[in-house]
Amino acid sequence: MEKRSLFQMIFGKAKQQMDPQQPRQLLKLMNGFTPHFTDPSGNAYEYAAARTSVDAIARNGAKLKPKHIRRVNGQIMTMSSPLDYLLSVRPNPHMDAYSFYYKLLSQLHYKNNAFAFWDRDPMGNVRAIYPIDFNRLELLEHNNQIYVQFHFLGGDKLTLPYSEVIHLRRYFHTHEMYGDQNGDALQKILELVHTTDEGIINAIKSSAYLRGLLSFNVMLSDSDLKNSRERFVNEFFDMTKQGGIAAIDSRATFTDLKPEPKMVTAEQMSIIESKVYKYFNVSEPIVKSEYNEDQWNSFYESVIEPLAIQMSLEFTSKLFSDGQKKYGNEIIFESNRLQYASNKTKIEVVQMLMDRGMMSINQGLEVFNLPPIDGGDKFIMSLNFVDKDIANQYQLGKQQQEQPPAEPAAPAPTDGGVSDGNPTQG
Repeated sequence: MEKRSLFQMIFGKAKQQMDPQQPRQLLKLMNGFTPHFTDPSGNAYEYAAARTSVDAIARNGAKLKPKHIRRVNGQIMTMSSPLDYLLSVRPNPHMDAYSFYYKLLSQLHYKNNAFAFWDRDPMGNVRAIYPIDFNRLELLEHNNQIYVQFHFLGGDKLTLPYSEVIHLRRYFHTHEMYGDQNGDALQKILELVHTTDEGIINAIKSSAYLRGLLSFNVMLSDSDLKNSRERFVNEFFDMTKQGGIAAIDSRATFTDLKPEPKMVTAEQMSIIESKVYKYFNVSEPIVKSEYNEDQWNSFYESVIEPLAIQMSLEFTSKLFSDGQKKYGNEIIFESNRLQYASNKTKIEVVQMLMDRGMMSINQGLEVFNLPPIDGGDKFIMSLNFVDKDIANQYQLGKQQQEQPPAEPAAPAPTDGGVSDGNPTQG
């Protein structure tokens, strides 16, 4: 059967589009740091506390909704473009949108760097986006342009212009281009977790063994002593024949030595696990999905929202040309935070926004995870709220009605009127 590698299926066309003369000069950084980057995650994925922490971030971050918008004259227009469908439904033939963003965010938190490559059709339109699960990479320079060369475990390489890959970073402080590696900051915590787990396992094994002292009241030769010990052990452990009861005569006495292995307390174990949670900036209620409304809001504002901002800026910068960005094209990642609020909060917010004409009927239904209805895109509002200008006109009209009418002026004298006290001549 003919075999074709997944690497060739995804990146084959991208490699053909590259300049045949690959750039080979390493990029020289200003602060002298090496342009190499090696996957530092090591065995962090093998630890439950680390895995569940990253999972909590990735599965909630993957719920963010990407949207292609255009800002025109201060207004936001939602664009129903192929790119919008690609980002929100199916980024590539092998992944749905949720899986794509979950993987991207998982890589970001294990490696503190995450990369994605997009494939364009002959017309230059984006037709697929793939996360790049690399083993090692290095930055190269060629003709004053920065390239990034990815190395994979299978031995394949992929070289792309840095301007054409999406790059998300975390702990971006020391290095000029990469997020700093986890290194000892995480490894020491994981070693503590590992030592604790091993101690618990050894303590359980130790408590399962029989330890005791078998003493004899008579003098026995070395061979008789050994045989008596082996006979006692065999009888005790052969529960199928002896029912778990061992028999000894009056010449011997058995003293049980009860081991008391030292184990960490539940409080100590909780403190150790919390060190892992703190490193990834999550709390135990978030990891266990036992959070309340305030805990979720704190998690969203400190973890999910910064990811949404970084992703919005990076996707906009890399997926659109300068001309498209000048016309106001953007990619934003948003979330309906009200979905995680309590029913009481939902009712209060929806009522307040709908009364003021700030939320449509269907938007209110979405908050409660209900399907939209026909004609539900209308905005309604309470008659208790009116436009400011209309209110001013109403108040002015009311003031005019409340003012008392002015007294009529005396009529002006006419030629037929009395002017000098003498009657008019007929």
